[in-house]
Parts: sequence; C-alpha cells; structure tokens
Amino acid sequence: MSSRPTSVDEVSSLVRRAQQESLPLTVVSGGHGPWSHDPDAPGLRIELGELTDIRVDGTRVSVGGGATWGAVAAALAQHGLAISSGDTASVGVGGLTLGGGIGWMVRAWGLAVDQLVGAQIVTASGDVVETSENAHPELFWALRGGGGNFGIVTRFDFEAHRLPGIVFGEYAVSGDAGAVLRVARDVLRDAPRELTVTFMDVPAMDPSAPAGASLNAVWAGSDPEQLRAVMAPVAALDAVTEKISTPRYRDILMEMPAPEAEAPAGPPGFIGGNGLFAEVKDELIDRLVAFRAAYPASIIFLRSLGGAFGDVAQDATAFPARSASWFVMAGAFDIPGLVDDAARAAIRADWQLIESGRLAEYGNFADSERPEAVPGMFAAAGYARLRAVKAQWDPQNVFRRNHNIVA
Repeated sequence: MSSRPTSVDEVSSLVRRAQQESLPLTVVSGGHGPWSHDPDAPGLRIELGELTDIRVDGTRVSVGGGATWGAVAAALAQHGLAISSGDTASVGVGGLTLGGGIGWMVRAWGLAVDQLVGAQIVTASGDVVETSENAHPELFWALRGGGGNFGIVTRFDFEAHRLPGIVFGEYAVSGDAGAVLRVARDVLRDAPRELTVTFMDVPAMDPSAPAGASLNAVWAGSDPEQLRAVMAPVAALDAVTEKISTPRYRDILMEMPAPEAEAPAGPPGFIGGNGLFAEVKDELIDRLVAFRAAYPASIIFLRSLGGAFGDVAQDATAFPARSASWFVMAGAFDIPGLVDDAARAAIRADWQLIESGRLAEYGNFADSERPEAVPGMFAAAGYARLRAVKAQWDPQNVFRRNHNIVA
C-alpha cells in the first residue's frame, strides 16, 4: 500500500504504524531512483512527493524531502543562487543528497552533501529529530553519504552559492575517443576548480542523450573566454567540434523520458557498474574505448572530480574515496534477442577488468539491492562507523530498502 504524507507528522505516524504492524517499509523521495519503480512492493510505501517546499533565507536554503533538483534550480535562480546537484531535473533531492551527490558543480563546490548544513529526520521510532554538526553530529555525519539507512529526511538545509552565470561547452567527438579522453584528463590535472567535465559515449537507444561520443564542460562563471582558454587543447583536436553557450544552470539539467514512453516490459537490464578512480590511466581509457566498440548497446560515462570535492577530509562525511579524481561508469544493455549468455559473460568479464582499479563504488549509480556489495561503497573505517550509527538509530533495520547497512 502507498501513502503520500503532506506533513512531517504524517510521516512520523506512518513510520510508527509500520513498526507496530511489522510492515516492510519503502521510502521514495521525489525522483526516479530504482526504488521508485516498484509500487507493488510488499508492505508500506511512503512517497514524499508532497513535501516540496523550497525556502530561501539569504544563502540558506531549506528543501522538502520530496523536491526534485530541477525545481530547486529554478527556484534558486530567482535569487542568483545554486546548489551543486545531479545532472537530471527529475532527480530527487533526497536520494541524491543522502548518497553523496556528484553534479555539474562538483569541482567548484563539492558534493551535494558538502553543502548540507542540517536536516530534519524521522527516525525508526517515529521521532522527529533535528540534526546538524552541533545536534546529533554522528547521525548528521552518516546522512552525508550513508544513504537512506537511518530514517526519512523530510527537510534538507543547504548553504547555497552565488552563481551569476555559467558557460557550457559542448565538444562533439567524431574520431578517436581515446585521444580526446587523454587530452581531457591531462587538462583536468591542473584545471581551475570552476571547470567540471563529463565524457559520454552512448548508443542511439539511450533516450537521455544524443547518440555517439561527446564531452561537455561547465564553467562556474559567466565569461565564455575563460572556458574557451582552458579547453583549448581539447578543441584543437581534429576529432572535436566545439560549441560554447551561456545557458541558465537549470537548462543544462537533462529531462528523463516520461514513464509511458518505456516499453511495456520496462527498460532493459544493465550489465556493468561504476567506480571512483584515483586517476584515469591510459590502460583504463583503452579498456573503456574497447568496451564501447565491442558492444553496440553499451555506454561509457566519465565525470571529473577533484577541486572542492577533494578538499574535504575523508572522515568528514560518510562518502568514500575523496582522493578520487574521476567517476567512471560502463555497461551494456541486456536486450533480449541481442545479448545471449556468451555475450553476457564477456561483458561481465570486461567490466571486471575495468573496475579492478577503482577505489569504491558510488551507490547512487548502483541500481539494485546487492547486500554483498555495500561494504565496497564506503571506506573501511567509514563503514564501521556507519554500522555503529545504524545500531543506535535503527537497530531493527526498519529502513532496509536501500543499499542496506546492517548493524
């Protein structure tokens, strides 16, 4: 059964009911994550889509647990502000933030959790708790990267940033993707933190992006010449065509296709994964390019890190691998009739070679419940600390429909 509470008191009552009746509990914020797609899951499903208030006081921004990042970006633009968020307008504030939050401003401002200064959370007992670095600091630490394991966050408090404008660079790749990746990697080693780039190569079947290889760059500032100067080595490549624009931040957030646009059987499966890497070496680039060439219905995606992301001490939040300089994802769509058992085995083997050098897996891009993989989504010391927080705040594991941390 599903319920859409309209207040924190209603959320509290629903959690108490789930406890009293021993009902399995699924929590869905406002977005499109993997736990949003199963409305018939047993037990009680709490959908936070009515909790969407966005309040601005100077640079302090309070956001309801059911809001989406597109709505937040549009609201903050009226005040000349922004928060580093996800890449997609329909991504929920709750899910992305609790998992860390790698976005277009990750090098300029860090993760979404690096901008979080407080939260209101309904705990497993149904109590409503205010938490910050000064109130229940261990719980607050766990919320910044530990996922939805500790309660239902009904309000997020962020410290936003002044953003007079952005510059967006689009670099269409028509030739050697490996050469482009190498130059982009070298540029990012010493690039100003105002620059964040994404490389992706996707098949025509992916509705979220144009087919083919491209590199996109965002400059946290309003001067196109600053982006043009930094990205000059990439633009100079024969395989690259450059286009520079100055859109609103909200307008660079992608739109997901409507659910009804999906095939009746649902989207195909995905074989592959992701990782946070200390560096992208030539060998890794070669493997990624070869993977994309070997499997027509495959995707590779890279996002630069470093800058403000790397300024945060490893033990300051629950997010793993602050020494990572790149996020990498690769995988192939498991399309019936196109992918057989032999191909599946080959895809898995090739992905295992790619992931072998990663520091950790990024939970927000892991789209299924895999209990055995959860420790690999955190630093070892951080995982032990998260288990201790879980034991204090949710010893009965009420909140387990997630990348579940067990006390």
